Amino acid sequence: MSSKLFSTLQIKSVTFKNRIVISPMCQYSAQDGFANNWHLVHLGSRAIGGAALIIQEATAVSPEGRISPGDLGLWKDEHIEKLQSICRFIIEQDAIPGIQLAHAGRKASVSAPWNGNKKLDESQGGWNAVAPSAVGYHDNEKIPVSLNQVGIQKVISDFKSTTKRAVLAGYKVLEIHAAHGYLLHQFLSPLSNFRTDSYGGNFENRIRLVLEVLEAVQSEWPVDLPLFVRISATDWAAGGWNIEESVELCKILKEKGVDLIDVSSGGVVSHQKIPIEPNYQVPFAERITNEVGILTGAVGLITKASQAESIIDTNKADLVLFARESLRNPHLALTFAEELEADVTWPKQYERAKTK
Repeated sequence: MSSKLFSTLQIKSVTFKNRIVISPMCQYSAQDGFANNWHLVHLGSRAIGGAALIIQEATAVSPEGRISPGDLGLWKDEHIEKLQSICRFIIEQDAIPGIQLAHAGRKASVSAPWNGNKKLDESQGGWNAVAPSAVGYHDNEKIPVSLNQVGIQKVISDFKSTTKRAVLAGYKVLEIHAAHGYLLHQFLSPLSNFRTDSYGGNFENRIRLVLEVLEAVQSEWPVDLPLFVRISATDWAAGGWNIEESVELCKILKEKGVDLIDVSSGGVVSHQKIPIEPNYQVPFAERITNEVGILTGAVGLITKASQAESIIDTNKADLVLFARESLRNPHLALTFAEELEADVTWPKQYERAKTK
């Protein structure tokens, strides 16, 4: 029996050679948003490793939109050149280069994880974070600035101009990051959005910014290239964003032309209670698949070939995204192909190792 995980998938003009995706993972290794050889090797090695789609880490649409000073950015034209070389290399390996555009909102201006993931003040190279409401992620941290109408319009404009640069850089898939407690998710969730204007309160108001950002991105992103949105399907906290609201949002996103929902969860409040176990987020992807009829990606503690094969084979999702497991094994797709007895093409430089 042929492997479903290694079957192709066509989305618009792009053919994915299999259903394996490298999830966007922050490397905290840029300076002033600029990519360097770490990013080339990190992303390039996973393209060599056989995954169909390599999605670059959360890439900031503005300096204040970075999680940390080490985040990648694409808020100025000078960032494009190195990213072009990374995209070219990924394409040369018969893989698809993707980019995730993000704004960290109130979770911005923190140190890298290996430096404690601590809020940075201006004397430490930090900056003032912005948010839908003047409420921090942690109670003891500096309160973010609540975005006014001018600030909201800047966010929308920043996503638009960054999308234009992403096209010039050569990306073939773009993902809008509306998950993990970052700015767009902060607007979605009633646990972080306490506004009383047209961007807060009821469901229609809380999803407004996501839809306005989507429209801005679509104005620059080619219509024949795939457009993804990553969501947190639930906040894992009482009174928060939930799977029912996610389903309703995804129906609207599908109607507006989004091609795939990358289904994750959590991240908007520090008191979340996540029941982490293998496949713990897959049921959310399955529900969105079934109730919305849109392509989905599943992610979260998926570590084995058999797990991923089952997800695709039983139509729980259309793509499987790998994060930590791909850090442990950059050649994860080649390893899985051997386990599932799928005959895949190896890089010609490595072919002599294909059979033991």
